[in-house]
Amino acid sequence: MNSMLSINEWFLTFMPAGAAGIAEMISIAVIYLTIFAVLGLFLVLMERKVAAWFQLRIGPNRVGYLGLFQTVADALKLVSKELTGTVKADKFLYNLAPYFVIITALMALAVLPFAQGLQAFDINIGLFFLIGISSVGVIGILLGGWSSNNKFALIGAMRSGVQTISYELSVGLSLLTMVILTGSLQLSEIIEVQRNGWLIVQGHIPAVIAFMIYMIAGTAETNRAPFDMVEAESELGAGFHTEYSGMKFAYFFLAEFINMFIIAAIGTTVFFGGWLSPFGITESIPVLGVFWFLAKAFVLVFLMMWFRWTFPRLRVDQLLTLEWKYLLPINLVNLVLMAIVVWLNLIIQF
Repeated sequence: MNSMLSINEWFLTFMPAGAAGIAEMISIAVIYLTIFAVLGLFLVLMERKVAAWFQLRIGPNRVGYLGLFQTVADALKLVSKELTGTVKADKFLYNLAPYFVIITALMALAVLPFAQGLQAFDINIGLFFLIGISSVGVIGILLGGWSSNNKFALIGAMRSGVQTISYELSVGLSLLTMVILTGSLQLSEIIEVQRNGWLIVQGHIPAVIAFMIYMIAGTAETNRAPFDMVEAESELGAGFHTEYSGMKFAYFFLAEFINMFIIAAIGTTVFFGGWLSPFGITESIPVLGVFWFLAKAFVLVFLMMWFRWTFPRLRVDQLLTLEWKYLLPINLVNLVLMAIVVWLNLIIQF
């Protein structure tokens, strides 16, 4: 039973079915918006602390204890800033673009299993849904860059289209490799398969290769360094959101960090057992499941931050060469290898 059904049953105890349905949707929306905001603020603070650690600096240390409320202060500053834009911008598309990236990130969060039964929707095509919805977010970037009527924003948006479309292939194929092993697209079933061991172990060498390709391609898909050609501050000002300010800029900024968490969360679910304890203990308390899920996800988030502060930015030609000449062929061969591994396991069991 998922969390949505549980909340619905609770509302039905003291209100009619129609009112319970509306109250259920509102409460779920409020919960996920709260998770979105708190998670975004924490990830921004984590990024700044990790960057300071890598560069032997102190990092945020003024607002609150050890600077813990620095991102809250930054958010309040962004809320209070004036919303500016270019005179010749396409106003409708310019204002619509930030909501594309926010809504797609929220929709992706809704199917992630934070613990047993703790997810808004446990659909049987969960992994396919995540791959599909992640490709919609690029529309917001393309609209924002084009509607701004700024050449730097347009170049950044065009780069984003090329980059996202290219690296989505590797993300999808690496996850498809694991689907061959599990035989299911439903995230809860993928986790259940891992009760006897994480898929990265069960899948042997092809699973390790799939995970490595997934992390590289996932980092590129979220437009993070060393694949941040979309923003490329030293070349394009601020890239596709050059003409955005205040909360509209914050939407793009926040969505980037949430998408980074989503990539880490999918990796946690598919490769590392999701909310399952690494010690083989069955979690009957949802809080423990949430702890293990977040702990694994934040380790992968840290890995993506490590990439940013270690490797220099790639050129556009290097970016596309890496995908089309290396990652994609390796992925296709690895897909066949996983199929052979599954086939041999079936023969042995038979």
